[in-house]
Amino acid sequence: MKTYSPKVSEIKREWHVIDATGQVLGRLATRVARLLMGKQKPIFSPNLDVGDYVVVINADKVCVTGEKAKQKVYYRHSGYPGGLKSITYDKLMQTNPIRAIEHAVKGMLPHTRLGAKMMKKLRVYVGDTHPHLSQTEK
Repeated sequence: MKTYSPKVSEIKREWHVIDATGQVLGRLATRVARLLMGKQKPIFSPNLDVGDYVVVINADKVCVTGEKAKQKVYYRHSGYPGGLKSITYDKLMQTNPIRAIEHAVKGMLPHTRLGAKMMKKLRVYVGDTHPHLSQTEK
């Protein structure tokens, strides 16, 4: 028996809308990453992008447990000497809550060109409205 490999024409993509209100950041990111990779599908293949589109709404209402709100720190570097920047979770949620969810999901996807392709299917919005209503309605 041969190993089944899905063809690009066989991949059917769906749209999922996830409300982040009151959900824990890591558990939400795990759920989103599984949908983006397509691991819930029987045709899952680790070398192909068979995942679905995911829309996350109410990104500003996601929470973390314990003292992570004050202790969790996000780092980035400009590439210049002394260019290390840091921001806490609290401040990031005040300035750009979309980035917190995108950062968590990106860390759970493959760190390759395939992961970058999967990341393009993620849409995160602060409010409860989004411009993808026509795709998500059945």
